Amino acid sequence: MRVVALVSGGKDSCYNMMQCVSEGHELVALANLKPKDKDELDSYMYQTVGHHAIDLYAEAIGLPLFRRTIEGAPVEQGKNYTPNQQDEVEDLYKLLLQVQTECGIEAVSVGAVLSDYQRVRVENVCARLGLTSLAYLWRRGQAELLNEMIQCKVEAIIIKVAALGLEPDIHLGKTLSEIHPHMLEMKSKYGLNVCGEGGEYETFTLDCPLFNKRIVIDEQETILHSPDAFAPVGYINFKKMHLEDKDMDVSTSYSDRLGPLAMTRSSHVLRELFTDQELLDLPTEDLNMTMKEPYHCLQEGLDTVTVQCNTTGHIGIAGILATRDDHIISVEDSTKAAMDKLKDILAEHHMTTSDLVIVHLYVQNMADFARINSVYVKYFGTNPPCRVCVQADLADNVLLQLDCYGHRSEENPLPRNTMHVQGHSHWAPANIGPYSQAIKLGDALYVSGQIPLIPATMKLIEGGIVPQCRLALRHVERILEAMHPGANLLSIQQAVCYVTDGQYISHVKKEWAQALERLGGQEVGQPHLLLPVVEYMIIPSLPRGSLVEWQVQAHSVTEGRTEKRHKISSGGYTVCLEYRHLDEEDSRGFLHSSVELCNPSVMMSNAQVSEVVDVWAKCYCTAVTEWPNLGVSMPNLYIFFRIDIFTVDSLFKAFQNALKASLPNGDIPAVALIPSRGFASATRILSIFV
Repeated sequence: MRVVALVSGGKDSCYNMMQCVSEGHELVALANLKPKDKDELDSYMYQTVGHHAIDLYAEAIGLPLFRRTIEGAPVEQGKNYTPNQQDEVEDLYKLLLQVQTECGIEAVSVGAVLSDYQRVRVENVCARLGLTSLAYLWRRGQAELLNEMIQCKVEAIIIKVAALGLEPDIHLGKTLSEIHPHMLEMKSKYGLNVCGEGGEYETFTLDCPLFNKRIVIDEQETILHSPDAFAPVGYINFKKMHLEDKDMDVSTSYSDRLGPLAMTRSSHVLRELFTDQELLDLPTEDLNMTMKEPYHCLQEGLDTVTVQCNTTGHIGIAGILATRDDHIISVEDSTKAAMDKLKDILAEHHMTTSDLVIVHLYVQNMADFARINSVYVKYFGTNPPCRVCVQADLADNVLLQLDCYGHRSEENPLPRNTMHVQGHSHWAPANIGPYSQAIKLGDALYVSGQIPLIPATMKLIEGGIVPQCRLALRHVERILEAMHPGANLLSIQQAVCYVTDGQYISHVKKEWAQALERLGGQEVGQPHLLLPVVEYMIIPSLPRGSLVEWQVQAHSVTEGRTEKRHKISSGGYTVCLEYRHLDEEDSRGFLHSSVELCNPSVMMSNAQVSEVVDVWAKCYCTAVTEWPNLGVSMPNLYIFFRIDIFTVDSLFKAFQNALKASLPNGDIPAVALIPSRGFASATRILSIFV
């Protein structure tokens, strides 16, 4: 893509330019925002110290520079940004609009490492202009990142200090390599950010491999901005500088200059995930199976929409179908009808789509996904709900199925935090649709379905099921950690691993076990540690042709979990219930149950279906009555069923009848029915999450 680099003169914006080049993008211009009539501006968005030398910086690299004076102020200071003409962010919008008009740019290089405040605002501007944010430093480990910059010949000096442990008369003017060991010591001693992400220090780049010439400082002055006894603030003001020729062939392309450097690159992902021996041991057989003939999920056109909204504001909505009939033919019209239905149901309970936490979207044909998405996106705003999307064996006339969970309560509000990263990075995939990576509601963490896209390129990793599974699990863990410090795979309560062929299950189960072993060491397998409940599901297809997708729900609190189990056998069926909850009185628990049948092979009759469901309902009713907090669990039943054993209609009717009989108080959860081609257990015919 044609890229403009937002530059402050600092190390981060410079190194991100290098990252853009290493990923194959074309740098065509630089852009900078400067303060009006002063050396430095106290800005939440922009580094302005050192702005006097930006013209020389552009000349050193040999690219056109677009500049604009900052006229706005930080008016909109919330987590999210709403365009405000008085805000300093609009100066960025006007600047990038000018560059886009004159240079035809497609993307913006952004040096953000950890600041959500900056990221959200740059992504807002990029979205409005139809540009892609390229933020390859995002959430990199700071000690590793600073060392990588030094090794990749980014020559920058400290031009501002503002933190305990940094002294203007000692540390101003030091190079990155000189300040590196001191910052590691200050991190250990005071918890400072090694890369200066907390405003501890600012830098100015004098040279890097992209520069045709080196910047030389001839004259400077030190300004003591705040003589605080513990954390004095001081900065360098450049008075005179010049460019100096470098001993290099300036006709050498940018990419060739970076070739020998040990930079983090998207092409190195396999080496990041596997040891050399593991790479040699990867399966070599062809695991990419051809698509089997689709099942025909029998359905009589029964209205399967069910809704449960409990007194604490949790709402479950299940079974909204987009159907094709004589009156509605197009995918777009069918999707709109389903989304309007969802919107109407929410309105009946005084909610909107902004109250949704997660949407499960099942499509009949993944080829329709883009057309479905084009309608879906219109129903959501800045921070849409999480989403899980897979292809399922829906009825011939059903294009998609929507199952949702949301929350809104004036009396019992829960704090909500949303992660909606749209920039390309080396961290985790940007959103490829109108959904958020994760939402934290109270102590619960919901993560969108993760497929193995290489974050920097948004392409599937090569190598088959094992690399795909390992990369997707890395995405899950990084997102959990970003949402709640310290969260990891052991924070997961329940997970569904979707695979497109049964032969992949042994591989993904092994990868999951190894991931827990790498994480927990000796603790994994100890009696006090409750490992996540994982179900493995075989489905026809996944987005982007992925072989695996992980859907997880986690909890930020891992201590004090209690587990209860119940198992009964009747008429050849075995029902197992596993219930987990925190010891806190108002904590919501979750329940997983399964039904096993010896040698399942033929479609069940309606009577047999009712018999199976009645056995399960007795167990469920006992759990609701005797186990604490299950009554305040999420108001959804997610029922994954073997499509060669059940029909949708018989199963839906059986569950509705059994739940009404077992729960006479009317607190019947919304029933979502999801067809599966099989599970990890050959005898499993139902897998149910509450």
